[in-house]
Amino acid sequence: MAIRTIAVVGTGLIGTSIALAASRRGVTVFLSDQDPMAARTAAALGAGRAGPPAGPVDLAVLAVPPSDVGTVLAELQGREFAHSYTDAASVKSGPETEALRHAPHPSRYVGGHPLAGRERRGPLAARADLFQGRSWVLTPSPVTSSAALDRARELVALCGANPVVTQSRAHDEAVALTSHVPHLVASLMAARLQEGPDGMSRFAGQGLRDVTRIAGGASGLWGDILQANAASVVGVMKDLHADLSRLVSALDVLAEPDAGERTPAMRTLVDLLDRGIAGLAELPPVRLDASADGLQVRVAVTNRPGELSRLLDAVAGFGVTAEDATVEDAAAPWGDGLTVRFGATPYVTDLADRMVAELVAQGWDAVRQKGAQADWREEGPAFPAIRT
Repeated sequence: MAIRTIAVVGTGLIGTSIALAASRRGVTVFLSDQDPMAARTAAALGAGRAGPPAGPVDLAVLAVPPSDVGTVLAELQGREFAHSYTDAASVKSGPETEALRHAPHPSRYVGGHPLAGRERRGPLAARADLFQGRSWVLTPSPVTSSAALDRARELVALCGANPVVTQSRAHDEAVALTSHVPHLVASLMAARLQEGPDGMSRFAGQGLRDVTRIAGGASGLWGDILQANAASVVGVMKDLHADLSRLVSALDVLAEPDAGERTPAMRTLVDLLDRGIAGLAELPPVRLDASADGLQVRVAVTNRPGELSRLLDAVAGFGVTAEDATVEDAAAPWGDGLTVRFGATPYVTDLADRMVAELVAQGWDAVRQKGAQADWREEGPAFPAIRT
């Protein structure tokens, strides 16, 4: 079945990005938000029409906080707003339970969560390519109809994402570890910066910015997300707390200049660091496949011995390795030397910008440009699929 009309309820970053992607594929999109100016802003960006549809749309997308999904779904289904419904909330068990209990037509609803976002929020931060190549989780309930699931799958395809179908509980347990706890940890680390010594900012490097980058999310929305997934989040936090307690005890011993046997404390410290390295290896690497037109980061490298190794060390913090680079003779005006290219599709444009900024700050001749396509792929979490 082809989707011809959708309605997006909630025109923040995610809702407006969905609307932009669908509109560019020829779908008629209707926009609404509790803040009329947000809907008008999204419409002015080309995301659709601000206002309600004259009759039922093929699919309604609820881009609202997790705690609001059940209420909004029941209200819209009560007035036959759409033939099928999905949402974009980052917690799935609660909305599914509310749908089964209170929605007039629970079979018409399938939970959804596009695994993409930005530190910025609001319609002005939206991008039509936000979901390109990203995973988009769908969590059909036991009563979800095949028509509702098919329409949700089509929406995912319209947005250029990859569908991952699983159960709501499996989703919530996975994102507690991969998204919700990382946000808390970033916020806790960023909060410590208020207590830092005078002039601390002069010592802030890319590592600190990487660790704290996601702490800028809207606190009200994140409070809603965390309370909605508290049961899964608290389990991960307890395990993290246990590791931190062991680490603090070890550091207390190592901080004492006259401490006796330091070997057990050092062993604890190194063990925790090794576990971190092993855990990082569980993440799929970002990889480069060179092909046609796309975004690139281009860096000029002189013939000075060791310069290429120094460059690869500089980009390693961005998850880039020697396997991700292509090297060629430098063309004018860069003269004698090498040109090293790293690729980036639109959904990692921010990464490319940060990489260029850091390289330039270190003295490299680095720019972002259009050129031969470089396809960066990032896999989503390995949810246990229940349907294909």
